[in-house]
Amino acid sequence: MPKVGHKYVLSEKFNERAYHQFIRSQPEWRELHRWIKSEDFIESVMECLHERYVDLGYGQRLSPGRRFLRSLVGKSGRGSLKLGTHRLNARFEFSMLPSDGGHVRPHTDTPAKLITLVIAMLRPGEWEPEFGGGTDVNRPKDVRQTFNILNRKAGFDEMDVLHTYPFVPNQAIVFVKTFNSWHSVQPMTGYARRTMRKTLTINIETRR
Repeated sequence: MPKVGHKYVLSEKFNERAYHQFIRSQPEWRELHRWIKSEDFIESVMECLHERYVDLGYGQRLSPGRRFLRSLVGKSGRGSLKLGTHRLNARFEFSMLPSDGGHVRPHTDTPAKLITLVIAMLRPGEWEPEFGGGTDVNRPKDVRQTFNILNRKAGFDEMDVLHTYPFVPNQAIVFVKTFNSWHSVQPMTGYARRTMRKTLTINIETRR
């Protein structure tokens, strides 16, 4: 994906046929696919953010009485948001970056994306920290580039790094799309192309 960086993707949007063949052939991935496609998944993510004071405006608090009624019809009493989930869609993709130069250019995500979860897929000891592969939170050196709602790509030399989340096992990073949610993965310095930075990326986005 040269527009994004040095990256391989298997998803509903890229290599769609192979993606669906793989999902159908693997019971575990088929079950995960079904859950991520459900309103319950989207609602759970929204509630988790709402509890941390990140309100994206897709729901309102349910009264105790309405939560009780929900529980009577089989919905989890945990649910405290009535979400307009019919306006949202969730999907996931398998992504790989080769350790010898793989990268993702600084960007802010497309306007349709609302939330992105990036989950590391590796076993302990499978990745060498000196390869790099961490996710950078960026800020443009030129303040005029800060506003980027349309997801213009930038060069690494145009960005400062505010924080780096190292690529480690059992990790999930959550992004909320904003006008300045710049992030990237710098070119990695591994020595073997067969060593891949593997992730499962889940996107919650507005329906088109």
